[in-house]
Amino acid sequence: MSNFQLGIDFAKELDQNDPLKSFRSQFHIPKDSHGNELVYLCGNSLGLQPKLTKTYINDFLDDWATLGVEGHVEGNNPWLPYHEFLTEKMAKIVGAKPLEVVVMNSLTANLHFMMVSFYKPTAKRYKILIESDAFPSDKYAVESQLRHHGFDDKEGLLLWKPRTGEELLRYEDLENILKAHGNEIALIMIGNTNYYTGQFFNMKRISQLGHQYGCMVGFDCAHGAGNVNLQLHDSEADFAIWCSYKYLNSGPGSLSGVFVHERHAYDKNLNRFTGWWSHNKQTRFNMRQEFDVLPGAEGWQLSNPPILSMAAIKASLDVFSEAGFDRLLEKSKKLTGYFEFLLKQLGEDTIRIITPENVEERGCQLSIQVKNADKALFDKLTQAGVIADWREPDVIRCAPVPLYNSFEDVYKMVERLKDILN
Repeated sequence: MSNFQLGIDFAKELDQNDPLKSFRSQFHIPKDSHGNELVYLCGNSLGLQPKLTKTYINDFLDDWATLGVEGHVEGNNPWLPYHEFLTEKMAKIVGAKPLEVVVMNSLTANLHFMMVSFYKPTAKRYKILIESDAFPSDKYAVESQLRHHGFDDKEGLLLWKPRTGEELLRYEDLENILKAHGNEIALIMIGNTNYYTGQFFNMKRISQLGHQYGCMVGFDCAHGAGNVNLQLHDSEADFAIWCSYKYLNSGPGSLSGVFVHERHAYDKNLNRFTGWWSHNKQTRFNMRQEFDVLPGAEGWQLSNPPILSMAAIKASLDVFSEAGFDRLLEKSKKLTGYFEFLLKQLGEDTIRIITPENVEERGCQLSIQVKNADKALFDKLTQAGVIADWREPDVIRCAPVPLYNSFEDVYKMVERLKDILN
């Protein structure tokens, strides 16, 4: 994308010609104390609120107020099948079949539920492989699974590490770990887009490699869902999980998504924790039936769904659907490419981007290291009206989100950073 130009006029021209520019007005953009819009580049941590969210939540509250318990089966969006209203649009965003997707629980809870089914250790094959700088919750979860099954959580955990002096992971090193330990590994569980570097992994390559050695393979797509082209079905992964409050804009702590590959959809013998919402819908309310598991990802549900949270997810998915995920991906590459172009003008002696340059190996996030800087620089950036994200020891994470960020946002962020550095 070498046809980018410097100057505010070019940023405004890009915004003027952006076919998705109207979507910014569908979100609440935070403002400073003087009423000026902040430059919000923190969608990788918490997505902004769609204006539609309040409408959908109020619709639910109205139904609850006027219908009481009858709201389960009456009203425009009855609560009994409410999770089903989310399935098709969510499946489209993550590149899966509707059968393979369900929205339920929270992120790390779902990781544990998946490991009940897909981490099946034996005396010889019990190890779990993760990336060395996995999101802490993933690391804590897999360590606790090792302990739960009676294994040492340090000896049983294998780490895919970057080489000395590097931040990004190399597939050759993963292949070498599997050559050496493949027959001891029960599960490979990778964060498909690394929270720190923004590196987006080739999931199909990892899945095929893992399966070649007899391992189960799962991905935490918290930083991928709504951000990159996941194509979960084609990835051949056994399972995946993701949250909905980052790029999927459903509010803090909102529900998680789960993918279970179609090849496991009808396997009733898979070990799992169960509850009445994973039981056959036709006989669920007969109450005294023997357990009869639903096919597909729905068969991992436990409880009836929390509608308040699902209403917020539905609002966001409807905005995604209107925008079109392919168009969002196209804008994302251009927006982040422009951001990268502007940052590089600051000079390599000042700034270093640790996120991959290849657009196929990243989403919208760029992780920036500023030479000889500490958190004081980030605090000045915040005071200058830029909401980004600091990660120890020295990285500023910025995610220009195509749904609501503009090219002018990106221009302003770099100008303000430049002013602080000068």
